Amino acid sequence: MASTPLLRFSLRPSQETLRKPFLSQTPLNLKSTVKISRSPAKTICMAYQTVPATDRLVSSFAYFLPFFNGLQYGRFLFMKYPNLALLLEPIFPLLNIYRSVPYASFVAFFALYLGVVKNPSFSNYVRFNSMQSVVLDVLLSLPLLFQRVFNPGKGLGLKFLVMGYNAIFVFIVFSFLYSLGHCVLGRTPYLPLVADAADRQL
Repeated sequence: MASTPLLRFSLRPSQETLRKPFLSQTPLNLKSTVKISRSPAKTICMAYQTVPATDRLVSSFAYFLPFFNGLQYGRFLFMKYPNLALLLEPIFPLLNIYRSVPYASFVAFFALYLGVVKNPSFSNYVRFNSMQSVVLDVLLSLPLLFQRVFNPGKGLGLKFLVMGYNAIFVFIVFSFLYSLGHCVLGRTPYLPLVADAADRQL
């Protein structure tokens, strides 16, 4: 019976233990495994170079070549919607000059390719846009070759021909407006598939 109070006394925590907070009893020699770099922050400076006005002008005129050659694909849309031709009235003077020159398409093509793309005196901006317009103009000749080889004729073949012509014309108009807007603003237009082919040629 005399050992019972001693047993109860030994099971009680001491007063000093109760006074110390729980965190003070945990070991403080913990090491972090995360390495924090104390190097000074690096600032990245980006310099935006403005494209000269002459480069913008030459690049903008380069895209008129595939646009003028691609107008023939809009013949069915012009027949169905005659008012659509009114949107082209601002460029009629340039179009008349272009069509008045014999073999204007070949002359403009080789002038762009040999005189601009292969000329290192021009900037990379002008050479890329010129090459992109040349590649786009080459791709426009493929549907004509396909039409001459297979000759869709009438019926279902004619319907597919009309749908193909309309799709090509819409793509040409979109590419022209997109590229012209970017060149005016001094930005680089990237046409799908065409830009990769143009970049490989430079």
